[in-house]
Amino acid sequence: MYDRFIIERLIDLWLHEDIGSCDLTAQVMIEESETGAFHMNAREPMIVAGLDVAAAIFRRYEPMLTVEMAARDGQRVQKGAILLSVQGPARGILTAERTALNIVQRLSGIATETARYVDAIAGTRARLIDTRKTTPGLRMLEKHAVTCGGGLNHRLGLDNGVMIKDNHIAVCGGISAAVDRARKKLPVLTKIEVECDRLEQVREAVAAGADVIMLDNMSVPDMREAVALVDGRAKLEASGGIRLDTIRPIAETGVDYISTSKITQSAPAVDIGLDEA
Repeated sequence: MYDRFIIERLIDLWLHEDIGSCDLTAQVMIEESETGAFHMNAREPMIVAGLDVAAAIFRRYEPMLTVEMAARDGQRVQKGAILLSVQGPARGILTAERTALNIVQRLSGIATETARYVDAIAGTRARLIDTRKTTPGLRMLEKHAVTCGGGLNHRLGLDNGVMIKDNHIAVCGGISAAVDRARKKLPVLTKIEVECDRLEQVREAVAAGADVIMLDNMSVPDMREAVALVDGRAKLEASGGIRLDTIRPIAETGVDYISTSKITQSAPAVDIGLDEA
């Protein structure tokens, strides 16, 4: 889910960045009256994300274009699938092509990578969540892509919840004092999460009434012990060094959530092309 008003502002920035004063190639080679019809095609299997944004890019640059969706965000498609079709003034299609492709390739890459992690923990109680390690300016869309791949969103921004980390704890004089200070000033429905890297910190956090406890870079045996220690009194999030080849044993410890930046920071763009219909 994303704010369409903000998307319109972003699209203007993206198009200006790519086009500059004008698309010189299109202006000198293609007559204003010429038209074209093209398909956006998946060149590998993927989970789709960002198609609505791509359509909006085409329409923003050339309102006379007709864009028809052939897939939807969150859909798993195979190589060769048509994602959308666009037809109308050829200059407009070719000028907006790269911006539209860039955003769908990036977001579908995140959705596809997220789905790999989600599949890896299928059958456990753990849910995959993202982080704030996103591309500046694209967080809203990258987090949308995570949900397309079956993941959940952590905080959208710093104003979405309290995350008490080691430096906050140091300033406040301990976990109990930090949680107490936060609880006194927070809106009643806002959750408090405490980052812990040792089991003794987990004991203090659960005693202080933390809503969520992050197990930061803990070993699998320590995570398993933390699950038994907390015994459902708080939600547990495993984080730190999570990779596709390590996530399954972590999920099997019984934690509620597993967060990783790999699904946003390290997701490769998928291969999508715009080909003549």
